[in-house]
Amino acid sequence: MTNEHRPNDFLPISKSDMHKRGIAQLDFICVTGDSYVDHPTFGTAIISRVIEAEGFSVGILAQPGFRNANDMQKLGRPKYAFLVSSGNIDSMVAHYTVAKRKRSDDAYTAGGKAGRRPDRALTVYCRLIKEAYPDVPIIIGGLEASLRRFAHYDYWADEVHPSILLSTKADLLVYGMGENQTIEIVHRLAAGEPIEQMTDIRGTCYLTDPVNTPYTSAQCPDYDAVCRDKKLYAKATKIQMAEQDEVRGKTVIQRHGNKMLVQNPPMFALDGEALDRIYELPYMRTYHPVYESQGGVPAIQEVEFSITHNRGCFGACNFCSIAFHQGRKVTCRTHESVIREAEAMTKNPRFKGYISDVGGPTANFRLPSCELQKEHGLCKEKKCLAPQPCKNLVADHRDYVSLLRKLRQIKGVKKVFIRSGIRYDYMLCDQDDTFFKELVAHHVSGQLRVAPEHCSAPVLDKMGKPHIEAYRTFLKKYREETAKIGKEQYLVPYLMSSHPSSTLNDAIELAMFLKEARIHPDQVQDFYPTPGTVSTCMYYTGIDPISGESVFVPKTPQEKAMQRALLQYYKPENREIVRKALILANRRDLIGNREGCLIPDTHTSQGHAKPSQNKRRTSWQNEGRIKNTKRTKR
Repeated sequence: MTNEHRPNDFLPISKSDMHKRGIAQLDFICVTGDSYVDHPTFGTAIISRVIEAEGFSVGILAQPGFRNANDMQKLGRPKYAFLVSSGNIDSMVAHYTVAKRKRSDDAYTAGGKAGRRPDRALTVYCRLIKEAYPDVPIIIGGLEASLRRFAHYDYWADEVHPSILLSTKADLLVYGMGENQTIEIVHRLAAGEPIEQMTDIRGTCYLTDPVNTPYTSAQCPDYDAVCRDKKLYAKATKIQMAEQDEVRGKTVIQRHGNKMLVQNPPMFALDGEALDRIYELPYMRTYHPVYESQGGVPAIQEVEFSITHNRGCFGACNFCSIAFHQGRKVTCRTHESVIREAEAMTKNPRFKGYISDVGGPTANFRLPSCELQKEHGLCKEKKCLAPQPCKNLVADHRDYVSLLRKLRQIKGVKKVFIRSGIRYDYMLCDQDDTFFKELVAHHVSGQLRVAPEHCSAPVLDKMGKPHIEAYRTFLKKYREETAKIGKEQYLVPYLMSSHPSSTLNDAIELAMFLKEARIHPDQVQDFYPTPGTVSTCMYYTGIDPISGESVFVPKTPQEKAMQRALLQYYKPENREIVRKALILANRRDLIGNREGCLIPDTHTSQGHAKPSQNKRRTSWQNEGRIKNTKRTKR
């Protein structure tokens, strides 16, 4: 990959770059735990370009050294503030698997090498900035800040941690997507307003003396209480989730010792015109050329020629961070803006005619879930799609179909794919199946990713997902539509083991469903308790924070290994652990060579299955053998 088409347009990363631009002192410096990729799927790229568009100079400190404060001085002292993010994902998730083993690679780092950012990157970076420039304001943002804004369970330490504002000692925390907050903050700083006076900005959190606590706030149990009492932790989670709505959400407070954490209500979601402006800023759409010798930044490969057309997700799965970070309200870019972006791609010498995705948190959402939310906000403690679609749901794909048709007609575009995930349950609610037909005919790149996650109704209820009947209906229809057009295309189902409430019997039920549906997943994701989600609260407390019900939580390595192995029962290397699981669950009836058994009885058959089971599978029978690619949004 090369960058000849637009040299010198990256933001400054060195004093030399500053001099070339005639900048003696930068107004703002963005610090990130990722390598510098100037593409609108990277949060630092968006925020830095937004600041630049407001008329300020801004530099990038990407993956600064964290042994001392030297790199924090690389661009000098900013005139107004540092804006700090750990990168596109939480630094602990970037470093560790769900088994808490160190990862050997990092897609957001040049060369894919792990270890270029510290654990708990925000805290480390802020400490080093304070060491270098004690009096310069620090604003933290991004996923790590957003999801750790309240007292939260930390899976890696297995304990409750306070708001990340305390460990970072930052002046202000921006949660959510952050553009409007950033615009307001930078202008107020430039006007001379002290950052400690900026306590009225939506979408931000700050610490204050309890005497200054705003009135009419929703108060969570304090930090000491949620550390001591899991019921109070669950209560705090319920309050936090209930108020994450821009229309009806209140200010939320939580005492931390002698300080009060204050979360202002969410920032209003950007409308179409504002989103157009954000996504049409002059991004380079690739990594900085300084990384060329290291082989580039792997994360760009999936997204360089993708288009984000929407934001927000009213699906709000309990294990997903999107609703708590980005919000449930869906907003979209205009057709004209998306088409301009696609047309610009065709002029890029690296573009081969394939738009890899026209998506977002959920690709096929182009409308708010209902008309009522415009005035009243999204419903508290209810979901739009689960366990059944709400009677007020508006399911209409006409606008998305129209947009995709326009993109397919652009000269130089060969194919337009959808790869960021489809809500099949929402598709099935649309009485017009035009989108379904056109999706199968034009927008599947060999495989379509969907997320049934499980088949057990009690587990799906705790996940906040629709019941498996919706997936069965979709699977049948997808296979029928694919057969009609004579294509060989597959579904890639995302499946999760060991989610709270999933017992060994639930895992066996899922294994039986996979066998019946002829799905052989090459990868299975164990539930990963990341900060700030409802499911993580269940994992830590054993309580569903919304209903108050007790929840079984599989936690031991043995339990989790058995559930994971059951989802890949067909692998010879899993037979022994699956056998143990079936015996433990008193399901010996599933061991043997009879029709419907999960594994052969090696004690009597020496591992040989019936001849009928060794017949060559057709391509549609092998559907589930397509590799279950790594999720990037959770």
